[in-house]
Amino acid sequence: LKCVCFSMAGCSDWVECLQFGFYIPILTAGFPLNMAALWQLFFRVRRWNESTVYLLNLVINDCLLLLALPFKLMAYHRSWKLGNFFCSLFESFVYVNMYGSILLSVCISVDRYVALQFPFRHLRSKRKAVCICAVVWSLLFGFSYPVYDFHRDNSNESYCFQNFSSNTWKKQWLIVCVECVFWSSTVIMVLCSVQVVKILHNLRKRNSNDAKLRNNKSVKIVLSNLVVFLLCFIPYHIAVLLYFYGKQNSIGLDVINELRKFVHVSLCLSSFNCLADAICY
Repeated sequence: LKCVCFSMAGCSDWVECLQFGFYIPILTAGFPLNMAALWQLFFRVRRWNESTVYLLNLVINDCLLLLALPFKLMAYHRSWKLGNFFCSLFESFVYVNMYGSILLSVCISVDRYVALQFPFRHLRSKRKAVCICAVVWSLLFGFSYPVYDFHRDNSNESYCFQNFSSNTWKKQWLIVCVECVFWSSTVIMVLCSVQVVKILHNLRKRNSNDAKLRNNKSVKIVLSNLVVFLLCFIPYHIAVLLYFYGKQNSIGLDVINELRKFVHVSLCLSSFNCLADAICY
């Protein structure tokens, strides 16, 4: 595969080749895995509950990324010819997917904790889950509007998914918002996962003859979800924070270029979440 870098932002060839190496397997495996997940939800699940509502929304969210990735690959391989609107639309799908995955994973984690900690209280319902998902989608698309400004100051429309305008990295409020959303979500995810593991451990001690509790399958699922969440999303948010700091403080161009590569690579890593969702959940 010949990798030709069209970016004016200084992205090196090896980074672009790495992106192809990440995204092509994600596309190849992602579509069948997520279609299989949809088939399971619609044809194998007999009774829907709160968890299935969240999982359906998570799969739909992952499909947005799978829809955007072919255009992202096209943008890296040749000049962009679909105009700024479609560029911003597909870029927004990438970020809606990322923060949709973060927020919906937190919803699933909190729902698990509530189900185990308060089993006899009517704190959960499908109606509440649907309403929560509707709020999440509204927030995601409502707050994705800054993406449509990423290329506003660029007269050259030949680039997409790269070469953001200089004003993008001057929006401190935007960086603060995304970092606060992520790190607060991470704290909630970790706390809920730890509590769920503790509750399951106590249940196993009290019900030592229960085969389902004894094989630790539920604990493994909870921990695998947490590990995937941390590995997929922490590197990107550290990279963005460092790159933003570098741009604000005018550090050396060589350092800025290395941080830019870190952002590109960590964004690739975050995309693996759409495979992990279909497998782990």
